Parts: sequence; structure tokens; C-alpha cells
Amino acid sequence: MFKVDLNSDLGESFGSYTIGMDHAIIPFVSSVNIACGWHAGDPLVMAKTVKSAIENGTAIGAHPGYPDLMGFGRRNLAVTPAEVKAYTLYQLGALQAFVKAANGSLQHLKPHGAMYNMAATDAKLAQAIAEAVYEAAPEVILLGLANSEMITAGKAVGLRVAQEVFADRAYQANGTLVPRSQPGAVIHDPDEAIARVVTMVKKGEVTAITGEKVEMKADSICVHGDNPEAVEFVKKIKETLEKEGVTITAFKNFV
Repeated sequence: MFKVDLNSDLGESFGSYTIGMDHAIIPFVSSVNIACGWHAGDPLVMAKTVKSAIENGTAIGAHPGYPDLMGFGRRNLAVTPAEVKAYTLYQLGALQAFVKAANGSLQHLKPHGAMYNMAATDAKLAQAIAEAVYEAAPEVILLGLANSEMITAGKAVGLRVAQEVFADRAYQANGTLVPRSQPGAVIHDPDEAIARVVTMVKKGEVTAITGEKVEMKADSICVHGDNPEAVEFVKKIKETLEKEGVTITAFKNFV
């Protein structure tokens, strides 16, 4: 039987600004990645999002990013492994406090944006993130890009790892995501994206933007729900996977 997790990035509102449609997306995913206040989110939003996840029976993950609110954490920063480790510890500890206060449990940690993409190919940054998680919360699963340095680093330090694929993003031949700045980086046709998801889950492969077949293990699928069309897309992904005989469940149940 095929099993896969559906995850979404939530808790990205802050202050007077509302970002995303958390209330609409959370019933359709099995895990959520909650922003920890640096690239997005704030303490009140963190508390509210944790509470909502627990009420919906959705697994919770910390989603730390770079201290770059203006760039939404998507700009590469010149950071050292020591800095990335400290950033990860700081934000992991913050979300852990809200989860503990709500009598919940933390399933995983998934870096955000530029931190995620840089650590996918930089072994030293990946090791820094993995060490931070292992030293602060060794029971927490590290969620990272399939086949990336984060997966290697997580296994090396003794963490459970979950490998993530993306429903609406194009891949390069080396298994990394096509940068958003390049044409074709985002797949806008819902039917094409869903067909790719089914192939990744059931066949363990995806077609790169250059035509090559890339092998990858899909433990979790990242889906976005920041507009009404995206929410419908997530619902369709879930319905299609279930029709294909795939069980949707939090990855703590099978990795």
C-alpha cells in the first residue's frame, strides 16, 4: 500500500497582515509547517496556528527561515554554518514552547525558502541544521528535499528523515528545484501537476525540465493554499491520490 503525507506552509500572517488561507487548507493536509516569526509569522499567529493544527488532528512542524521579513526568507544570505545552527535552534525552541503549552507534540522541522534551498546543496549548512534538531529535539523528524544534502545530514546524525517533493514546482536533472527566477519553475496546469504527483508517489520518479527521469522517494508532498484556486488544487490532489489507492497520513506513521 502506498502512503504519503500532504504538507503546507502555514502561520505566515503577522501583525495587521494576513497571508494565506490557513483555515481553508488545514482540513485537507496531514502535516503543517508553522512559520517561527523570522521570515513570517508572529507569536500570536504561532499560538493560533498550533491550536488549529491540534484541533484538526494535523501533525505540526517548525518552519524556521532566515531573518529576512522583507524578502519573505527567499533571498540567499551570506551565513556561516554556526549562524544557521543558531537560527534553527532559536526558532525550533520558540515553536516547541507553543506546542508544549497547547499539550501537543512536534512531528518535524522543515527549513523555509532560501535556508531550505541552500542547505539542499551545501553539506555544511545541512549538517548545521541536522545537528541543531538532534541536539535540541532528537525525536523530531527532519523534512527536506528528496535526495538532498539535508537527507544525508539528517541520517548521519541519527535523525529520522522524511523526503519531500513539490506538486507545482519543476525539477532540474540533479533533483533540485528550478529557481523561481527561471521560466517554467512553477507548474500552473493543475492536471499536469497532479499527474506528476501520482508518478512521484507510485513510481518514485519525476521528469526534469530538461527531459531526464530523476529517481526520488516521496514521503511528503508540499502543497500551497494561499488562494482559493490553490485550495481547490489541494483538494483535487487529495481526492486523486485516494482514488489511486494512496493513503494520506502524517509521515511520522511510516518513515
